[in-house]
Amino acid sequence: MVVVRPFRAIRPKASLADKVAELPYDVVDSSQARDLAEGNPYSYFHIDKAEIDLSQSISPYDAQVYQKAAANLTAFLQKGWLKKDIQDNYYLYQLTMNGRSQTGLVACTSIDDYSAANIKKHEYTRHEKEIDRMNHIRSCDANTSPIFLSYRKNQEIQQLIQNWQKTHEAIYDFTSYYEVEHKVWLLDDKTVIQQLEEAFTALDALYIADGHHRTESAVKIGLEKREEQTNSMESDYFLSILFPEDELLIKEYNRVLDVKIPEDFFARLKENFVLEETNEKRPDNAAKMCMYLEGTWYSLQVKKDKIPTDPVAKLDVSLLQELLITPIFNIQDVRSDQRIDFVGGIYGPQKLEELVDEKKRTVAFSMYPTKMQDLLEVADAQEIMPPKSTWFEPKLLSGLFLHDLETTAKP
Repeated sequence: MVVVRPFRAIRPKASLADKVAELPYDVVDSSQARDLAEGNPYSYFHIDKAEIDLSQSISPYDAQVYQKAAANLTAFLQKGWLKKDIQDNYYLYQLTMNGRSQTGLVACTSIDDYSAANIKKHEYTRHEKEIDRMNHIRSCDANTSPIFLSYRKNQEIQQLIQNWQKTHEAIYDFTSYYEVEHKVWLLDDKTVIQQLEEAFTALDALYIADGHHRTESAVKIGLEKREEQTNSMESDYFLSILFPEDELLIKEYNRVLDVKIPEDFFARLKENFVLEETNEKRPDNAAKMCMYLEGTWYSLQVKKDKIPTDPVAKLDVSLLQELLITPIFNIQDVRSDQRIDFVGGIYGPQKLEELVDEKKRTVAFSMYPTKMQDLLEVADAQEIMPPKSTWFEPKLLSGLFLHDLETTAKP
């Protein structure tokens, strides 16, 4: 069983929701955030990427940045731009992109469930990124960004959520980045809250879709507060948005390389792939990649006898790595090797062509997207996916919900 409980969200007043909400902190850099927030005092980047309000010479990880984030959060609360609800609620968050919708339950999940592996991961985290979010949480005394979780489809949960949407008006309804429509409902009926809480106890596990660093950081802060005996009930939980697995869309996470192409490159490719020139720019099946090199697209279909059965090894990103990138270009660690970079599927194959045609990269690989079922299988097997295996769209906006840890006074 898993614990999914209501909470009192800190959230924008309705008239400001579209002005406050911003892309997640980790999909834009400081310069982009500064440009996007220009002229908008309500932008959540003033809290989530507070370096935009300081000198550009200051590191995003400087102590001044976290202090500024806390000061800006306090200012948002004092000005009434953000307000804290007076009772525990659930919230429903629906995102619609290109006519396709997904609805998540905004709630709090348990640090103990994570410690017990009832909230399952599929990625490793990097220490420096954890430290950044831990400093941010400590300074603001709040979970400032939600964790993107998923669960296996459950008819009772879906019926309760759909019934609420049909019979209640949304409290937020606006369109933002990439023409995505965002709608939020306040779910404040105690009977329905209890029904949802009980329905989730029937689930064996929750799965991290995106936000491994935020999860690890939130859990470590909660455990730290316990050890220091400064914890509240709230700090035993962290902010999450939970979506049924069948509503989620994973787009491809493409690879671009800055490498020297060996003379026997095509001969080596044919050892593991069926190689053909193509007009395709996106592969149409698993175990297949499209490669862009010197103005030409090629399809690379992995030979059947080269495809393993292991849930991680059979992923397309693993096949490309093990059959091509490592043996031909000797790129061993994709986290640190400067010769490889990654391009999210939202940018399309045209971005790959642009990088190669402008000589910024040598060769690009358009990938077949990892499926949600692959993610669940890897997590259930307690294995880890290669870095940059999944690119979820649409992105959950930050600033619509914060979770107060209630260990320091707030206005």
